[in-house]
This record gives sequence, structure tokens and C-alpha cells, in this order.
Amino acid sequence: MNIQETKEQICDICHKMWQLGWVAANDGNVSVKLEDGTILATPTGMSKSFITPEKLILIDAQGNVLQSAEGLRPSSEIKMHLRCYEKRPDVKSVIHAHPAGATGFAVAHRSMDMYNMIEDVAAIGSVPLTPYGTPSTSEVPDAIEPYLEEHDVMLLENHGALTVGADLLTAYYRMESLELWAKISINAIILGGSYDISRENIDKLINLRGYYGVTGRHPGYKKYPRREQGAPTDR
Repeated sequence: MNIQETKEQICDICHKMWQLGWVAANDGNVSVKLEDGTILATPTGMSKSFITPEKLILIDAQGNVLQSAEGLRPSSEIKMHLRCYEKRPDVKSVIHAHPAGATGFAVAHRSMDMYNMIEDVAAIGSVPLTPYGTPSTSEVPDAIEPYLEEHDVMLLENHGALTVGADLLTAYYRMESLELWAKISINAIILGGSYDISRENIDKLINLRGYYGVTGRHPGYKKYPRREQGAPTDR
């Protein structure tokens, strides 16, 4: 895929995120690491519904702007993206959004350490709730760094969700799967409870990742301690 095709794919994903209601106003950001190590990123202060190829910004691994349209600059949260690329050489795309279901868990201070959906057990595994960090500062990348070794999907406390992937579509599909899973889990809790698959079957599902060629990291079977403050989990 050449750089123009990559730009068009980023724009397509941005438009989908807006249409699905994962972002509003200027929310969210998307980036892709190119073969030469430079990074295409969405600009700050712009709705994802208005993103076009010429508005994307080219930066280096330190966040320095290499190419941009006049008056545009990278997302204020580019530091979070750069940390993902620094710590995970296998990651070539990062997406941050505020999908309502998953962000509801983040706002309620509840990790998604559930094993109740077959597809998500195999593809994503449990999703941690990373500590609170002030947006646009180093607090957010510092908060997510301990989780990057094992996880491709994270909830950002009182903030939203983050997914990474070996390519843009993989990162997007992970966000899409996370949001549907969150909505199903919320419905299950409303209906009386969310029930995990047996541990034996969880292990079988995780082992299928190799068979299906799933890339990225998986934490295995993992539960997270409750936050000292905020709503408790349903465990």
C-alpha cells in the first residue's frame, strides 16, 4: 500500500468512527507507522468526519512535524501513540476513541476482565483499566506503558479506549470488537449477570489464536484488582 492509499484508509476509518458514534466534535485520534519509520497522524482540533488526506500530518518517531498543511498540528495525544510504537515494534497503527459502551466501563472504573464472549476471549482477552492520566501530558503514556507488553486493547480511566495493531484495519477491528463486547456485557448485566466461559474452554480458545493467525499480544487468563475508588466490578 502506498502512502496515498494509506492516507485514504485513515480517512475512511476516521469517517467510520464518527458515523458509529465513537467520537464527537474533535474527539479521538488515529495514526499509522510507515515503512520508513515516519508516522501519519490525524490533526488536533478537527472532527473525524472532516478528515481528508491532505489534512493528515507526517511526523517522526519523536513527534517532530515533517509535513503538514498550514495551521494544522498533530493530535495533542500523539505522545500516547509514540509510546506504543516505541515499546511495541510490532505495532504499526494506534487508535484512540470514546465508544459509549467501552467508555462507560472506563468511567465506571471497571476493567473488562470478563471471559463471556467466545470471539473476544480468543481475539482480545481481558481488557485492563489503565490509571488516570491528564490528556496531552506524559501521564497517559506512562499509565499505559506497563500494559503494552501483554495487551493490544485498553480502557483509559475516565477517558476512553485504546487499540493497537500490526496494521490500521487490525487496530480498527479491535476497537469495533471491544465496543460490541462492551454493549453485550452491559445488556447481560442488566438481564441478571455476565457469566464466564469455563477455564478449560478459555484455554482452548486462547490456543486457537495460532490456528487463526491472530497477531499481537494476549494476556492469557487474567483478572485485575479493583480500584480503591470508583464503582466495583461485577466480580
